[in-house]
Amino acid sequence: MEQAMIEKVCMLAGKIMLVSGAETYRVEDTMSRIADAFGAPDAQSYATPTAINFSVDFASETKFLRITKRSTADLHKIAEVNSISRRITAGDLDLGNAYTLLKNVENDKHYPAWLQIFASALVSGCFSIMFGGTWNDFLPAVIAGGIGFTGMLGFERFLEIRFLAEFFGAFFIGLSSLLFISYGFGDSLDLVIIGAVMPLVPGLLITNAVRDLLAGHLIAGVSKGIEALLTAFAIGAGVAIIYTFL
Repeated sequence: MEQAMIEKVCMLAGKIMLVSGAETYRVEDTMSRIADAFGAPDAQSYATPTAINFSVDFASETKFLRITKRSTADLHKIAEVNSISRRITAGDLDLGNAYTLLKNVENDKHYPAWLQIFASALVSGCFSIMFGGTWNDFLPAVIAGGIGFTGMLGFERFLEIRFLAEFFGAFFIGLSSLLFISYGFGDSLDLVIIGAVMPLVPGLLITNAVRDLLAGHLIAGVSKGIEALLTAFAIGAGVAIIYTFL
């Protein structure tokens, strides 16, 4: 029973971190440290962007967990799991309490959709100014960024392929930006679009891909790099379709 509980705690911690956008080497390290703190120093963990394998010993059965959906990033949940892991290694939590806390983290919704849309809209306007736009471009970029991110979240609920959701999000950004500039609402079409698409850019994926590659996790690093490349292609294609009408 204790071995099964160690497996559940470790795999739940790994699942939360992987779904929230953590690097695979960080996921494996956290799982191994938790297992070691609970008396399993020879635990074996292996994570990829889509799966977790874990066993409490070399000769033990390997448990497998499939990761079907990952968020863009939830660094707050990653930080909370790290905090729980440190409390476990310090001896402040037993297996039952650790599992309860991890389940609370998994079920907690820190960033509702409306907050993500609001933040994306505000950031879009700021990026437009940062890249050299005028204050006349700020509000169009805010609105276009909010429309694009809303479109991406909406299509993501109905489409299994995330790249298509990002494609339609970028398409809505390009279309709304073109309409704004056509009616004199804004000065630069390019800077409005650039600012609005920045919340869709896979910066975290690129960073994690490089960090996993440097840590020696070649499979995870290459797969995340390809995912970032496909995401960038989907965003570029969505905007490019609008430019064909110019």
